[in-house]
Amino acid sequence: MEDLILETNIKLVGLADLTELCNISRETFKDTFGDDNTDDDMQKYFYTAYNLEQLKSEMEKRGTSFWFLSADGKLAGYLKINIGHAQSENVAPNALEIERIYIYKQYKHHGFGTLFINHAQTIADIADKDKIWLGVWEHNEAAKHFYAKLGFKQIGDHVFQLGNDEQRDLVMIKSLV
Repeated sequence: MEDLILETNIKLVGLADLTELCNISRETFKDTFGDDNTDDDMQKYFYTAYNLEQLKSEMEKRGTSFWFLSADGKLAGYLKINIGHAQSENVAPNALEIERIYIYKQYKHHGFGTLFINHAQTIADIADKDKIWLGVWEHNEAAKHFYAKLGFKQIGDHVFQLGNDEQRDLVMIKSLV
């Protein structure tokens, strides 16, 4: 019974949380993709995507929000959402983008990914959006299966630059109407 999670909480990330956001971004990304990529490409990506200045700039961007998920008072993961012009690309009209969902390894398979998707759907409803989209690495079979199970369908692909490695992300979308 020690794996039983009693209480979860999702909270908006503020500038005071910037260092913690930087740390969890790097740790969860490395946990998820480190074994499949070179250390050099990972470090280059961390330097550009997960430095304090970059994350601060993203946090201050109108239409972007970060959310922390805590489980029994401990940080378990985070979510990044983009609305309007904050989206990384124009995939569909009247849509919200889930740019990042990352959960620490020890908290995977506890339903937290679904909690984050539901949270994003709530934000989409409040913002009067009728679609949610995201990109997922073509080789991340577990994530692709998870998103498909929740009703996301592939509609295309795009390049995800990881250091010097040009990778392919599948673009998946879910209709909320």
